[in-house]
Formats: sequence, C-alpha cells, structure tokens
Amino acid sequence: MKKKPQEQTVYQTESEVESFGSVVSEGGGPSQQAKDLPHNSGVYLMKDSKDTIIYVGKAKDLRKRVTSYFLANRSPKTAALVSKIARIEHIITGNEYEALVLENNLIKKYSPRYNISLKDGKSYPIIRITNEPFPKVFKTRRFIDDGSTYYGPYPDAGKLELYLDLIAKLFPLRRCGTPLKKRDKPCLYYHIGLCLGPCAGLVSVEEYNKSITAVKNLLEGKTEALLAGLEEEMQRASKALNFEEAVVKRDQIAAIRAVETGQQVQDFSQESRDYAAIEMRGPLCTISLMQMRSGQLIGRALYRAETFGDETETLLNFLVQYYADGLKLPQFLYVTHEIDVNLIRRYFSEQLGGRLEVSLPLDGKHFRILRMARENAVRDVEKRLKSRDNTKALDDLAEVLGLGAPPALIEGFDIAHLAGKYTVASLISFRDGNPDKPNYRRYNIKSLEGKIDDYESIREAVARRYTKILNENLQRPDLLIIDGGKGQVNAARQILDDLGMFEIPIIGLAEEYETIVFDDDRDDLQLPEDHEALRLVMAVRDECHRFATSANQASRSKEASFRVLESVQGIGKKRSEQLMKQYGSLDVLLSKKAEELAAEASLPLAVAQRLLKQLTL
Repeated sequence: MKKKPQEQTVYQTESEVESFGSVVSEGGGPSQQAKDLPHNSGVYLMKDSKDTIIYVGKAKDLRKRVTSYFLANRSPKTAALVSKIARIEHIITGNEYEALVLENNLIKKYSPRYNISLKDGKSYPIIRITNEPFPKVFKTRRFIDDGSTYYGPYPDAGKLELYLDLIAKLFPLRRCGTPLKKRDKPCLYYHIGLCLGPCAGLVSVEEYNKSITAVKNLLEGKTEALLAGLEEEMQRASKALNFEEAVVKRDQIAAIRAVETGQQVQDFSQESRDYAAIEMRGPLCTISLMQMRSGQLIGRALYRAETFGDETETLLNFLVQYYADGLKLPQFLYVTHEIDVNLIRRYFSEQLGGRLEVSLPLDGKHFRILRMARENAVRDVEKRLKSRDNTKALDDLAEVLGLGAPPALIEGFDIAHLAGKYTVASLISFRDGNPDKPNYRRYNIKSLEGKIDDYESIREAVARRYTKILNENLQRPDLLIIDGGKGQVNAARQILDDLGMFEIPIIGLAEEYETIVFDDDRDDLQLPEDHEALRLVMAVRDECHRFATSANQASRSKEASFRVLESVQGIGKKRSEQLMKQYGSLDVLLSKKAEELAAEASLPLAVAQRLLKQLTL
C-alpha cells in the first residue's frame, strides 16, 4: 500500500507565510530592487504593471539569483521575462528546502503565467484495482488513497482498452458498483460466464483473488504462467474436439502476446524507474516522461507549457508538481539536467513520505532510455515550433531590414565553449521561417589553440561554410544572422566580402537589449518586444545557441566516456581514446560481445570481458 503524503500548506494570504517570513517589497525599479535583496534563501515574486504575479522562483541566495536576471549576458528568455517585470517581492526562508516547499505552494495558489503549471486536464487514464475483499478492475483518471492498486498512466488509450478487454475475457470479475452489495441471486453476468457471483456468495475470497493476482501479473508483464495455463487449456480442448473453445484460447494467447510485443523498451530489472527529459525552444517547453515497471515500459507522456524559466528550474518545478500526490513515486528517477539531487530527495522524503534516488546518467542503459525520452520531447517541441505561421514575421523582417523580399532562407551562427575548451560553431538554417534541420552544421574550431576569441571563431566558421557554398554552387542564404554584436558582424562581413559574396546581408542580435546590429553604417535597431520580426530573429538566435551548446555538451560527454573507460582495470588513456575513435560511443562499444571486442580492438579477452561486465551492471 502506498504511503499517504503529508498535508501541504497553501499560503492564502500574506499573514499565512509568516512562519517563513513576511512578504517584502523593495523600492526603486526592478534592477535596483534585485540589488537590494538580502543574501538569504527564500522565494521571489515578480509582478507586472498590473500587480499580477507573473513568475515565482526560489533561491539559496536571493540577491545573487535575482540580480542574475539583469546581467548583460542573460539568455533571450530571461530578457523577455525581465521586460515584463514592474516590481519584485520576496519572502525569506530558513533554508533552500523551505524555499522549495513555499515556491511550490505559491505556484499552485497563483498559477503565474511564466512558471510551468500542470493542469488536471493533462492526466492520462489509469487502471484501478480496488482495495476490497472482492476487488473491481476499471479505468479511471483519479488516484484515491484508499489502498487501491494503480497501473499506468496510459497515454495510448487503445492499449489501455486492449488490456481491459483482455481482462474481461480472461477473468470473470464482478462489474457491479462499489461497495459490493449482497444479493439472493447473481446478475446476468454470472449466468453468461462473465462473473463468479461474489454478490451471492458463490465464490470464496481466496478463489476470487487468484484471478486478481493473475490480472496484476498481466499488467506487470509477468505472463509466463498465464500463457502456459492457456496453452494447456487450448490443447485439452483440442484433444476433446472442442474446437470452438480451443479457438477462443488461441485468440486470447495471441492477444496477450500482442500486448507484450507493444513493449518497445524492456529489460530484466524489477525496479520501478521514471525517466524525465525536458526540451525548450524559446518559451516553448515539452517534458517527456517514460515509466518502467518490472522491466517494461508501461507509460509514456508529454507535458507542454510555455515558461520563461531555464530548463533546470523548470524541470525541478515540474517534478515537484507531478509527484505531488505521493502515489506514483518510483524507486529511481533519471533526468536530463543537473537538478539539485539532495534537495529533491529531501522533498520527496519529508513532504511525500517516499524515498527516491535521482541521477543524471552519462552512459549505459539508463542513458539510452533517457535519450529516447529526450528525442520524444525534441520532436514534440519542434513540431509545435513549426506549426506557427511565420508569413507576417518574414514580411515584417524584410520591411525593417530594407530587404527586397522576405528572406526565404535564413542562416545563423553562434559560438559555444567551456573556458576555452570544446569551442564549437553552430550553423542553423530556417526555411520559410521554420527550422530546416537537415541543413544544420557544426564546426569544431581549429584555429584558436586554446584561446577564447569569438571573432576568430566566427571568421573560421563563416569561411568554411561559404567557401563550400561557393565551390559547390549551393543555394546562398537571403539573410545571415550572427549571435553577437558589431564585432562579430564585422568579422563575418569581412569573410563574405573576401569571398565576393557582397549581396548576402548580415545582422547581429546583441542580447543585452535584444538590439539588431547591421553590417553597415546604419544605427542599431531596437524593436518592440512583441514585434513579429524580432520574434523570428530571436527564434533563429535561440536555435543557434541551443545547437552550439548541445554540441559542446556532447564533447563534454565524450570526455566523461573516456573517464568511464579508464576506470576499468587494463584500460588507460591511450586505449580509451583508441576505443572511442574506433566505436564513436559507449553504446556501440557495449553492444559487442566480449570475443568481438577483443578481436576488433586488439584487447586481451579478459580485459574485454571485464569492461563489458563492469559497464553494463
């Protein structure tokens, strides 16, 4: 039986938060208000000009966190949020954990526009087995903490109906209301063989619950005994020349195997595990959640939102809300971003009464399942992005930039690095105002020799891209957008002029005030935040930034793979580099048998066996 979660306070008025501290509003503008915040943990509430709370966040250090919103290098999403802030209030708490609890309560109370917020309407159907002497099995969308057992959720309604249909055909369980009412005579379902008649005392609790155990085994994927029993009954009916019954049993066996075939992800672990992946494109956010129970994928769901929070804090807020009832906590949770593991463990333990291990895998089977979840999130958020009609934005962009026609093909560049390491330039393409992913490219910058130089990185990437376009006579873009200011734009202009591509216009987008910078002597241009042209330019820049950063993270992940390999006795630096160069990723390497690996990579068989055993645990 699942443990009932502790009651959580929702703060209805300012006086009700006094156990944490009172609501405080600073004077001056938002930027000054941020600087005046204390160096304490707490919650901050951002309000617009109508005094409506538009965003709630928590912080270990209020001043450091909130002033970061006003830094010059803030992200485009943050800049968009900042432009809407009229006032900042705060509540001091005793520690960051109390801040997390209070933040969640305030989000539930006020539903701020720019926080992620789950609605009841997004729930998926589940199967409930009631907690009674003669349990009932049915579909529902509500958890009731009365000891009932639940399976799901099932985003695929067809699969849920297939399960319920199978259960109805295989097990003669009661269909009448709850609680069970005693009758002198059983109903029609008993007489047609679809109920055992518990209402009339025609079956014992022990006998009835044998069917309930079989139902649970079916829903948990433990079907060996059930299939063996049906096979035996089919053979017995066939030998007795009862071919009609044999055909029914045959069809039931086929239906069970069809359900099993639908499980696309499977392993042999009995653990309960959830995998949560988040993807954002500007304010658009999709979270993909996959659930593994007893080695099988039983649930897969997508949650959509629009938020100006970053991916890490948005994912943390989502998890707190998603598991709020404490009834569907798994043993293990795997995530795509580095959320505060200790904080959320404590939250689940103290607020929801359950222990939950949280981690971010870099390789292995959990990484592979998480990657599948992330791919689902990526596809969904990009589908949402493409569904937007950009005709007006393209027309407006042509007008404000002085172009002869709407730019059908736009290309964009951005540079990403980690303290000078893994410097990568991303090239992305937008066709008719939507991402054109087949034409994305990445360039590992080779000319810097460890230095940090965005201008030189832009020169190298632009030279490599447009030399190829020139040599192969490929389509030239109608507009080039650089993530950066005048210096980056001039660096790109210099290369295109040297190549004789004078006709390609270039603009930059400087992040501090979302200012459009030109490649000639025109003054910088600041458009209203809701201008369609600016929205499109920001979308290109955001996609550039995301693509460059993901390449950068892939390089970091590759370095982590080196460390994982070198943890195996018998594999040093040279051998780990050789293996990664030969196989490209740990996934490919781990798909080999020990004998194959030893032969292909010239490894001693004992080392190959040790490597596979240690890394696939």
